[in-house]
Amino acid sequence: MATIIKQIWKKGEIRRSCDIVMIFVTVATHFQGFERLIKEIDIIAKKIDEKVIAQIGNTKYIPKNMEYFTFTEDKKILDLYKTSRVIITHAGAGTLLTLFNYKKHIIVVPRLKRFNEVIDDHQLELAEVLQNKKNVTVIYDIKELENALKKQDELDYVEITQKKELVIFLKNILQEMAGFPYSRREKKRSRN
Repeated sequence: MATIIKQIWKKGEIRRSCDIVMIFVTVATHFQGFERLIKEIDIIAKKIDEKVIAQIGNTKYIPKNMEYFTFTEDKKILDLYKTSRVIITHAGAGTLLTLFNYKKHIIVVPRLKRFNEVIDDHQLELAEVLQNKKNVTVIYDIKELENALKKQDELDYVEITQKKELVIFLKNILQEMAGFPYSRREKKRSRN
């Protein structure tokens, strides 16, 4: 069994053998809200026995079925990363760089321009790179989020051996977004 937490699915509900686990959702500090993600996880939270806590940032939708907050200090966010079973996040490079330091399964939901969640679709590029990485599930259709959560207990955590390559890639994307060119050394290393 992938985890010691036993999961039984009946009529779309999750029942857990213990209540010390949780799902943490973060949308970070982007100035645009992420209604699509927060509304969907709120619907899911009503169906499950597992605790869900969401950092909703500038999202206007107010959850009814889970604990939430807008912003908090970094230490509290890091504590939530440590104590969560699974983390659901946008495809923000800064958030992902931090999350790769934790041995957690990550569900990535890229923000999309067509929903006014971001100014361009740069998160799609990052999501496409991550979709074949161990410990990461990328969701493009928000209605697939519940199924992705159901599958998390079936997955074993796999130590990321190419973490350095991924970190270099993410740093290069951040530099490019900030208008700085790739450094030749990092560009060469990321190809190896």
